Amino acid sequence: MTDQDVFDIAIIGGGINGCGIARDAAGRGARVLLLERGDLASGTSSSSTKLIHGGLRYLEHYEFGLVREALIERETLWRIAPHIIHPLRFVLPHRAGLRPRWLLRAGLFLYDHLSGRRLLPPTRSIDLQVHPAGLPLKPGFHRGWEYSDGWVDDSRLVVLNACDAADRGAKILPGHALTSADRQDGMWQLRVRRDDGMQTTFRTRGIVNASGPAVLDVLAMGSVRADDPIRLVRGSHIVVPRLFDHGYAYFFQLPDQRIFFALPYERDFTLIGTTDRDHRAGIDPIAASDEEIDYLCRGANDYFRTQISPSDVVWSYAGVRPLVDSGDGRPEVASRGYRFEIDHPAGAAPMLSVFGGKITTYRRLAEEALDRLAPHVASLSGTHWTGAEPLPGGDFEVTGRQALADSLLAGHNFLGSDEALRIASAYGTLAPKWLGNSRKRADLGQDFGGGLSQAEADYSMDREWARTPDDILWRRTKLGLRVNPAGVAALGDYMQSRLAR
Repeated sequence: MTDQDVFDIAIIGGGINGCGIARDAAGRGARVLLLERGDLASGTSSSSTKLIHGGLRYLEHYEFGLVREALIERETLWRIAPHIIHPLRFVLPHRAGLRPRWLLRAGLFLYDHLSGRRLLPPTRSIDLQVHPAGLPLKPGFHRGWEYSDGWVDDSRLVVLNACDAADRGAKILPGHALTSADRQDGMWQLRVRRDDGMQTTFRTRGIVNASGPAVLDVLAMGSVRADDPIRLVRGSHIVVPRLFDHGYAYFFQLPDQRIFFALPYERDFTLIGTTDRDHRAGIDPIAASDEEIDYLCRGANDYFRTQISPSDVVWSYAGVRPLVDSGDGRPEVASRGYRFEIDHPAGAAPMLSVFGGKITTYRRLAEEALDRLAPHVASLSGTHWTGAEPLPGGDFEVTGRQALADSLLAGHNFLGSDEALRIASAYGTLAPKWLGNSRKRADLGQDFGGGLSQAEADYSMDREWARTPDDILWRRTKLGLRVNPAGVAALGDYMQSRLAR
């Protein structure tokens, strides 16, 4: 066995933490392997509320450090990924009988002043009788506040981190499930089962266990015990036809002291979420329960003039968050912070396990994880760099997304303005890689409907590891909301034929 047969680190888990760590480690010069049993972002990381935010509600639980770190990250992430991340103004109506007005004002004051905010506009008080966000609300909401946070295409954030890691030499392997991990001769030997049933083995000088809800399973494979338990909390969301025509999002309170968001989504829809429920079932598959869907509909009906029911839900999704178990009673109180455990017996290869975290702080989590692993893996001695280098397609100014869409439309006027903006928002400056010199839709090959072409599908398969229709329709894009069943079937047939070549 030569050094070329050994990886410096193997990362288990292709969610945001795993792909963020892979990107950072590859950029520091390490030889990196990433193993994911399913698709990239197929678990918790594609099931978020799609926000880059500090977590206003965490101030109630005195998590000032977590909120400050996340708030600072908002603008850093916006700068490195201005195609998939953009600012969003939130409206928080005051609701009589719940949190008092002075408490909400104080929280928003802290939110502004903990943040190191430079680009995002500050909080301001608003009159909902005249503000555009007041019109869709029921009568009785008079005063509120408008504040800043950010929107993110969560699954594309994962994929773009994986793409950048691969560009820097990492080996990214979706569809590869870890089946055992053993320490041998100062290294880890990993046995892996591929989707096709074939078995393969890898050797690595260290492991990063970033497997999310499966973190304890990976520890058990390596005969490592966790110091503390984790708490699995399920968050569910629903998507309904658009409830409002403006571009603001809402932050709402409920009488049970929980909060939820209502966000403009994919132009024609509204995204509502999330719930917090302790999850005691298996981690695959995860789905929103009927009770959670009904809960979210009732919450929205407390606020909006347009009433909804479960029959209006066009899509629902759920994810399980592996949170550090602080022993608090209610799941919504469990910390969204993160911590690490490193197992490194004398002379043995290390395993670093990641517990908790949230999508907004993934980049900082990756830096800290590798800093902790660096004393045990010599090739990880590089400096921090990920906050200054754009993700693939993000090499343009933070205010330039619409200009990029306009330039795509000028070169490919068959797209239409909405489609050009969708493509710019997903691929940024890499969009020409698959649009090419097309001058009419037929130039992009087979049309699957809903705006999905053969050229885009090919790009997703060749560049972004897509292997199934769901990978493309729900994680590389959200065109699953628009492609009809016949188009899905045609896409599946096309992908199967292409994979069989």
